[in-house]
Amino acid sequence: MNRPRPSGTAPFVLSVLDNALTGVGVSAQESYDEVISLARLADRRGYQRFWMSEHHAMPGASIPSPPLMMARLTGETERIRLGAGGIMLPNHVPLVVAEQIGMLDALAPGRIDLGLGRAPGTDGATAAALRRHQSANEDFPEQVAELLGFLGNDFPQDHPYRDVPAVPGPWQAEQNRVPQPETRADVWILGSSVYSAQLAARLGRPYAFALQFGSADILTAMRIYRENFRPSSFLTEPYSLVSVGVVADEDRVEARRQSASGAVAMLRMFQGRSFSLFPPEEVEAFQATFQERQVIEEYTDRALHGTASEVAEGLEKLHAQTGVDEVMLVVQGHSRRAQARTVELIADHYGMPTN
Repeated sequence: MNRPRPSGTAPFVLSVLDNALTGVGVSAQESYDEVISLARLADRRGYQRFWMSEHHAMPGASIPSPPLMMARLTGETERIRLGAGGIMLPNHVPLVVAEQIGMLDALAPGRIDLGLGRAPGTDGATAAALRRHQSANEDFPEQVAELLGFLGNDFPQDHPYRDVPAVPGPWQAEQNRVPQPETRADVWILGSSVYSAQLAARLGRPYAFALQFGSADILTAMRIYRENFRPSSFLTEPYSLVSVGVVADEDRVEARRQSASGAVAMLRMFQGRSFSLFPPEEVEAFQATFQERQVIEEYTDRALHGTASEVAEGLEKLHAQTGVDEVMLVVQGHSRRAQARTVELIADHYGMPTN
């Protein structure tokens, strides 16, 4: 893995994560068009990577299959790295994931990231429909090892899948007497716990911590990752990323209104209802109980919202606390315009390219 340089005047590398948020009143087709536009924007403005997360059975998030969207974006972008941030591996068969990622790397050599997580990305009933067995999470390290074996075509001699190749990949190149692929997707371990930090360290892989999900102990996770990191052929020293919700706007009031839309969607999930993103006007008219208001306020303020300089101040404080190499902006809000404006304003603040 090549270590990227910081973005513009920022003291860290900057990237973008788009969950294809699809607000009430917006179609999936419209949302996908906006994802494409945002990827193009992030590419032009010099962001390092553009990731998408896997979600299921949520009206407010429209990407159940990041590789499908990545395939489209390979033809829509030129430089930026494209990633599944992530694939929830227990929902999938490792061989199929390896095949999909091999195809993507052939389409966009050297620009593909594969982030691996173990959360279901949905509710319990949908997770059961996806996974079919309750022990899927317990097998996560074995699933990761299997996936890496398929990607590298380097299973041990006695492994039952030693003679099962992932195509395209190294085996196909050998069989067809052509040079081996010069690139391979960068595999990341994702999480928001000590468990994921330990696994990333043991495997010698880059680690991405999802801070947007809650108030998890990122400092302990990062310490454990760095202290226990084992150099690998892929990565010689620790490399870490933190993703955090952001809404930047010239009007700090509007930024807060957009953030509150996501907070109400989180409240609905906690209440066993659908993750739905309502327009700010409906959020403001919502008659919340005292307890509901507390949750809404907490999750509104969990995202960094305000003017570009205020959001940047929060990003820099987070970087100083965690010592991460990279910060990923998880764009939020009901309005896709607000999400694009966030990416533009932060790029402007740090003097990133405008081409």
